[in-house]
Amino acid sequence: MQKKMGEAVARVARKVNDTVENKTDSLDLANCKLITFPVGIYKAMRSVTEGIHHISLANNELKSLTSRFVTTFSQLRELNLAGNYLHRLPEEVTSLLHLRAINLSRNRFRHFPEPLAAVTALETIDLEENEITEVPVEKLATMASLRSLNLRENPIGPEVRLLVRPLVPFDLLLSPEEPVPKA
Repeated sequence: MQKKMGEAVARVARKVNDTVENKTDSLDLANCKLITFPVGIYKAMRSVTEGIHHISLANNELKSLTSRFVTTFSQLRELNLAGNYLHRLPEEVTSLLHLRAINLSRNRFRHFPEPLAAVTALETIDLEENEITEVPVEKLATMASLRSLNLRENPIGPEVRLLVRPLVPFDLLLSPEEPVPKA
């Protein structure tokens, strides 16, 4: 087990070093078995954080995202957090002024992450395969840049479906409704 853990740490370190050395605008830490975002990365990347526009932390085991992560990578345009155990986002997400796309599919959200409604540049929100039952329709309707909201595979009720469609000026992706069984 320690050998596997050592290999995982080495893989993360390699990916971080590649990003820093090549001054790329993206950091890909997908599939690294991360439980939290490693604190050492903040120090290792301090010279390039402003230039990081894309981060993937998909398919890890993250249970939360810290406000430090959000404030450190303040220039993010795309954030992929699919396939984790997240159930909420820090309020500081509202400070991501350049964020255009966020993927939160396959997580544990029970409610729409409301801080996202205040991110004015957001064009795409993917919340497929969560546990969301309610959607803040009024807040979503004010998101001028939003082009697509994916809520497929969420237990959203028919009353929400009826309210949402006429009020939102963007593509709303929902799973087909289950037919009502006849008595």
